[in-house]
Amino acid sequence: MANRLRVTTVITLAMINVFTLGAGAAVATLMPARLALWNIPRVADRPPAVADQVLAGAAASGPLPTSGGLSAALSGILSSTALGQQVGAVVIDPSSDRVLFARGASSPLPPASTAKLAISVAALDVLGPSARFTTRVTAGASPGSIVLVGGGDPTLAAGRPPAADYPQPATLKSLAASTARALRAQGRTSARLGYDTSLFTGPQLAPGWPMEYVTTGNVTPISALEVDQGRLTLAGAPQDADVPGNYRPRSTDPAAQAAAAFAAFLASDGIRVTGPVSQQVAPASAATMAAVTSPPLSAIVGWMLRESNNVIAEDLARQVALREGKPASFSGAATAVTGVLRTLGISGGIHLVDGSGLSPQDRIAPATLARVVGLAAGAAVQGRLRAAITGMPVMGFSGTLAPGQSVFSGSAAPGLGVVRAKTGNLSTVATLAGLVYDASGRVLAFAFMTNNVPAAGLQQAADRIDAMATALAGCGCRGK
Repeated sequence: MANRLRVTTVITLAMINVFTLGAGAAVATLMPARLALWNIPRVADRPPAVADQVLAGAAASGPLPTSGGLSAALSGILSSTALGQQVGAVVIDPSSDRVLFARGASSPLPPASTAKLAISVAALDVLGPSARFTTRVTAGASPGSIVLVGGGDPTLAAGRPPAADYPQPATLKSLAASTARALRAQGRTSARLGYDTSLFTGPQLAPGWPMEYVTTGNVTPISALEVDQGRLTLAGAPQDADVPGNYRPRSTDPAAQAAAAFAAFLASDGIRVTGPVSQQVAPASAATMAAVTSPPLSAIVGWMLRESNNVIAEDLARQVALREGKPASFSGAATAVTGVLRTLGISGGIHLVDGSGLSPQDRIAPATLARVVGLAAGAAVQGRLRAAITGMPVMGFSGTLAPGQSVFSGSAAPGLGVVRAKTGNLSTVATLAGLVYDASGRVLAFAFMTNNVPAAGLQQAADRIDAMATALAGCGCRGK
């Protein structure tokens, strides 16, 4: 009986293995052939390549496409009337900065949210990928008072966000708990509360921003102290969840709302806030009572690029300004960002008035935008700019290149999974810039931009730009 059981068990396991192998083979035939280019991880018999060499090595793995081959693949799409009258397209080899294809390359066009690539590169370069931003509480100028000091953390949340949100932001709830402990250690159960937004200066709305940007949920007035990027629940409370599809009106006074939320958290921790909560400047010599810090900049950049987060972009641009000794305003941030790019070898072809690309007054030439992408992908940066590449959406899978997440909804093979790019659109503007693996395994950087799209034709223009990125992915482009 025991022998029969063992034989039966062996036969059953063998049949399971046969069925598993057969099913695997069947699934493999359904997968795109491009996935055969994936390399299965294995133990190396030599020291691994450092991060800054990864894309450079991939770029050299296949032959460069020719200008004639790229023209044959792209010119027909570029001639589409759906793209309007102002179109620019550039394809470069990021390992050499060599221009492989150009059409309207030097004509500055509105970048829309592809401007966030410039902000990412500048911030990562001068701040470093491990930089964090601190929100703190200090003693106030008068006895018994405390001040909540905004540190320009664009990811700060009020309460605890869902555990699935990544990266997990710092919270006012945690800061209030630490503050309450510090106050109780001093024998205090009450305090007067002020809030300090002086880290940032200038107007809260950029040139070219209508108030409708706030009421349609695109952005909140820019402040050094805000929570949840000003996103609100139906009840008007901070949302405390990363929901990029929330297009309800955002807070019109994000700093005051953050301070009110902090006061409520203090009360729940047994600290009574006395008197009105007022805006003030913390004493320069005041000691820090409690503090919370943001996720690292590398994670914040990924958050910003994947969902095209406008508030994060504006705050990061101001952090660049602060590091570069410029005013932390729209104009100071624009000057600082373009100055950093100039030190990296990218000069000309760029004019910014904000950090998010929301303003129709922004201009970037396609050649400049493609060079920003190529710079982040190149070996010379030694990995410090890598989050500007890894943070970009992937066609058909993530962020604003996932199905239904923007007007760029293309997810057809061969672009599926091998186009990594930043999207951008305004009412008459459609732009896409990023990297693609072509059919030869070569990494190419590109920028496709169009302005003055025909009325009600934004989706058609985006579809044509999707088609160009897909054509690059499927093209070895070795024609004459």
